[in-house]
Amino acid sequence: MAATTNFSVRMDSDIKKQCESLYSELGMNLTTAINVFLRQSLRVGGFPFDVKLEQPNRETIAAMLEAERIAHDPDVRHYSDVEEALRELKR
Repeated sequence: MAATTNFSVRMDSDIKKQCESLYSELGMNLTTAINVFLRQSLRVGGFPFDVKLEQPNRETIAAMLEAERIAHDPDVRHYSDVEEALRELKR
């Protein structure tokens, strides 16, 4: 059997209680669940699930839609390169 070691993790106490309850229903304790997570991480070479940002918030979506509208508005001045835009700004 491999040697074991202890480590300490700080976490929200409510999250810990909820996870202990969840994993208990699955027939394991929190230590076993953490070991499953770590072993699965090694097996897949990273997080064993997708880690990504959530969908953009309303403000970001509004900005994206405005940028799209501006990009397709024939009345808005368009520039072929950054230098042209900078020249226009200096006027």
